[in-house]
Amino acid sequence: MSQIPSALPEAPDSGAADGHSRTVERIGEFGDEDLASLCEATNAAIIEGGGFGWVNPQARTALEMYFRGVLLVPERVLFVGRLDGSIVGSVQLVRPPRNNEAQAFAARLEHSYIAPYARGHGLARLMTLRVEDAARGLGYHLLNLDVRETQEAAIALYESLGYIRWGVHPAYARAGGKTVRGLHYYKVLQPGGRI
Repeated sequence: MSQIPSALPEAPDSGAADGHSRTVERIGEFGDEDLASLCEATNAAIIEGGGFGWVNPQARTALEMYFRGVLLVPERVLFVGRLDGSIVGSVQLVRPPRNNEAQAFAARLEHSYIAPYARGHGLARLMTLRVEDAARGLGYHLLNLDVRETQEAAIALYESLGYIRWGVHPAYARAGGKTVRGLHYYKVLQPGGRI
């Protein structure tokens, strides 16, 4: 597969009807304000129960170390969603490791979320489309993802974008003291549905 470009151009919103500006961009390094906004958005999403592996809010230092670490992993590309210039969510494009030649045609969409105070502006859709475009541009034929069954808005979004549910994991996660099922999806990215 192709190398990740050092800088992917920003994907601006095409005419925000509600007066808010929305952008999705790849992050290669953090300024202090961006990192603070990302940590705040992450904890807000965790508290609301959406889109991240953590189920309890994390200390700011833990989140900073996590996101700085993400930027160091060659197989991960971090995209952020901005509402009126501030980071309010993120998503990761994850390439298969080099030793997984059998699945080198498929990438993953992981850890997608929008802070609850920024939902309803179409950023989750824009972020998903941005990851799809990046994966397609890198030559991937398939994008995989999984989501907790409790994340109804995310499920509706992915299904509206043509993701196909292929399986259900009966004991996917523990959240709120309950075992939660996980739903697994894929989407063919290349024209004509070629894999």
